[in-house]
Amino acid sequence: MRALPLILSFAAALALATPLLVFLREGGHLRSNYRGASLPCPIGLLIPAAGLLALVPLALLNGLFGSNTLAIAGLYFILPVAALGIADDAYAGPSRGLRGHGVAALRGGFSTGALKAIGTLGLALAWSAATQPDIPRFLLVAAVLVLSTNLFNLLDLRPGRSAKAFALLGVGLTLGSLDLDPLLDLGLWVGPVLVAGLLDVRERGMLGDTGSNVVGAVAGVWLALTLNVTGLAIAAAVLAVITLYGEMRSINALIERAPLLRQLDSLGRVHRV
Repeated sequence: MRALPLILSFAAALALATPLLVFLREGGHLRSNYRGASLPCPIGLLIPAAGLLALVPLALLNGLFGSNTLAIAGLYFILPVAALGIADDAYAGPSRGLRGHGVAALRGGFSTGALKAIGTLGLALAWSAATQPDIPRFLLVAAVLVLSTNLFNLLDLRPGRSAKAFALLGVGLTLGSLDLDPLLDLGLWVGPVLVAGLLDVRERGMLGDTGSNVVGAVAGVWLALTLNVTGLAIAAAVLAVITLYGEMRSINALIERAPLLRQLDSLGRVHRV
């Protein structure tokens, strides 16, 4: 059953959501959001946790009965990216953004953000080299993975923004390609992303770098599974332009100036601005 990873991971995320929120709050893992509310963070930990929990029955079914339920796209890219995000959430210093992390590294300091950036690049290159059939796709897929992972981190300045962007991208890719296979191949991650995104938009917690990076990693793999070389080149260019704008200017200010984007951005929030 091709949809089984999506179903099981979604159920696992629902089961783990409340215990994770309690664990983070009782452990003092709190962070102030844009309006000063102190929220459990990183609830993005729910995504790899639920995915790994769902992996247990899926692997058993596949190993014992040879069932075709173990389609897990991006496993060896997404999980390590989650680990890098956890490290950044736990040990991040004062440096922020690519420029801040770059400056810290050039001054001889250790930056978890720089580690995350370099690690993501290495993981993207390795996963792309192992999965892509030729040099153009190898280079373009690696670029899309790196840019998507970073961009979703830049977007995560308001509750639910990263999850909404992910949902819109997924719907667009699925309708544009008329192909459900990429969604089903990524089902192990998509289910938990939806649950974590709902918690985020309702301000039950904050995704943190753990969550926003994983959402971006899943989005990047979805692009890689769906697009041809031309589509990948366009996606890489668009992601690069938005990333550059976000590093030089303010994506948040841009959204606030556009009424339609502002309305979509605030949709579903408990506290709207």
